[in-house]
Amino acid sequence: MPDKAFIITDMLNDFIDPQGTLYLGPTGEDIIEPVKNRIEAMRRQGALIIFICDAHAEDDLEFNMFPAHAIKGQWGAEVIPALAPQPGDQIVFKTRYSSFFGTNLEQVLLREGVKEAYLAGVCTSICIIETVSDLRQRDYPTYVFADAVADFDPAAHDYSLKRMETIYGAKLI
Repeated sequence: MPDKAFIITDMLNDFIDPQGTLYLGPTGEDIIEPVKNRIEAMRRQGALIIFICDAHAEDDLEFNMFPAHAIKGQWGAEVIPALAPQPGDQIVFKTRYSSFFGTNLEQVLLREGVKEAYLAGVCTSICIIETVSDLRQRDYPTYVFADAVADFDPAAHDYSLKRMETIYGAKLI
C-alpha cells in the first residue's frame, strides 16, 4: 500500500489549453513540466497518483459565477494529453472546489492506506486551498509543490500559498 498520494487537481483542457474556456494563460502552461516531473518522481516512490477532475453538468450553478467549463464528457473536462492518466491511477470527479465534497476521495485515501498527501494543479486560490483545508481537517500531513500550482490571480496565488503554510500547516516544497 502506498504511504503517499499525489493529488493533481484540474489539469484539464479548459484551464490549461489556450482553447479552453477558463484558460489560465502562461501560468497554467508553465506548470505542465513541473507537474509531469513530479508525477514521474512520485511514481518511482510508489505513490498513488490521483487526478482530480472538474466534471460539471451543463446547468451547474457554478456557471453563475464562472463561464461554463469542464462539462462532464466534453473535451474541456479531459486531463491535458501531456499528463494523461496511466493504468493504476485513480480519477476522482468533482463538482465543487474541494476534492472531497461529494466525491469518493476520502474512501480512496483510506482504502489505499495513504498517510500523507502531495498536491499540484490549479487553481491555487480555489480548488487547491479548499482541498488542503479538507486534508488538514482529516489530519493528513500535506505538502504543496509550489512550482506546480497556478492561479488566474498572482496576488491570490501568493496569499493562498502563505495561508496554506501558516494556517493549515501545509509544507511548501
